[in-house]
Amino acid sequence: MLALPAPAAAVAQQRIVAADRPAEQAGIRPGMRLADALALTAALRPHERQPAREHAMLESLACWAGHFTPQVSLAPPDTLLLEIGGCLRLFGGQAALLDAIRQGAEAQGLSLRFGLADTPLAAHWLTLADSTADDWQAALAALPVAVLALNDGACKRLRALGLDTLGQLFALPSASLGHRFGQQLPLQLARARGELADPQVPFAFPERFVQRLELPARVEHADHLLFAARRLLLALAGWLAARMAGISTCTLVLQHEDIPPTRLALGFAALTRDAERFLRVTREQLERHTLAEPVVELQLIADAPQDLPGNNSALFGQQGAGDIGPVVERLRARLGDTAVHGLALQDDHRPECASRAVDWPDEKSAAQPAATQRPLWLKPEPQALHEVAGRPTHGGTPLRLLTRAERIESGWWDADEALGDLRRDYFVAVTAQGNWLWIFRDPAGWWLHGYFG
Repeated sequence: MLALPAPAAAVAQQRIVAADRPAEQAGIRPGMRLADALALTAALRPHERQPAREHAMLESLACWAGHFTPQVSLAPPDTLLLEIGGCLRLFGGQAALLDAIRQGAEAQGLSLRFGLADTPLAAHWLTLADSTADDWQAALAALPVAVLALNDGACKRLRALGLDTLGQLFALPSASLGHRFGQQLPLQLARARGELADPQVPFAFPERFVQRLELPARVEHADHLLFAARRLLLALAGWLAARMAGISTCTLVLQHEDIPPTRLALGFAALTRDAERFLRVTREQLERHTLAEPVVELQLIADAPQDLPGNNSALFGQQGAGDIGPVVERLRARLGDTAVHGLALQDDHRPECASRAVDWPDEKSAAQPAATQRPLWLKPEPQALHEVAGRPTHGGTPLRLLTRAERIESGWWDADEALGDLRRDYFVAVTAQGNWLWIFRDPAGWWLHGYFG
């Protein structure tokens, strides 16, 4: 017969902060005094809360979440905010994506509670109810006012007024709530409902991947380390996915108590960010390794990532999306042979003459060199820009110049042609909306010639 695990709970200032499932089954709840919890079950294993380790764990999970979306924000101490609206199609819809996230967490020995909403604050609050309901506004209104984390005095006043749910607060005038409970409360409610903007600070994926994991007990056999190493390897795969990078080697460091650490080099035949490949190679290494001493901590280091873009998605339902050839064939069949072509560089400083159309794939096409500040989207004809007080404008607002003038003066050899000799000063400019433009000035005035991105 298998023995059930002893209940465990995290404790801060003699109160329960979090309880595992065996503890919850014993009736232990967050906020309960430790003495009361021990009275319910003497087998409870209390662990003092460690904020620094919790934050490190949250950052590790943020790296892992990069596998699902690059838009990740931290909401300490225990919440990640993921913007998934732009990623649903890649995973086959919302249900499939949430299932993939849950399975990935369970593979690391974690349990999750989801909150799904159109605003980050509402999603954060809905995690308390583990709610993924389609009508998130209704689910939000049903939440208890305890999610607001108000002080004891405010909670007593709310109970005295018979206000138990957020929906009851939503029905009250904001001015009245602000007068009774402070201006922060109506602002919180407005951000949760999407009536006020609630921008989040994006998680900054580090330049180097260096993560540590302290083991709960000394491990004496190398092959028993794989489960713990899995958490680090999954975080590495997510970090690489967010950075659109891959690695050909990384290092797993085994920390001992009394001797120098053991370093296991994990090598791969080609650049990869595939978590399954990481796990396979690590398993092979650990199964062949004999520990000199028990291991107390793992560290994973990957400090040489290289660009590894993703595969092309399917278009027109074709199989094998990695090759663009079938796409070109379908476009030509629909639009005509002359409608699809490649671009090749041409040795000419004039933007209109710097590239030429070539057949696909008879001649090798090429993009413009990355070192030059040239947009790939040029207007068929330069568009005149109005000038106000010596500054070019676009859409009625002045443009901000980001670069110094780049003089392009060329074309004397074909002065009889329509384009002829040019003398232009080009600039990179940005609009009030943040759009980057390529503009130039000549004796006739200011002109818009292209768009970046």
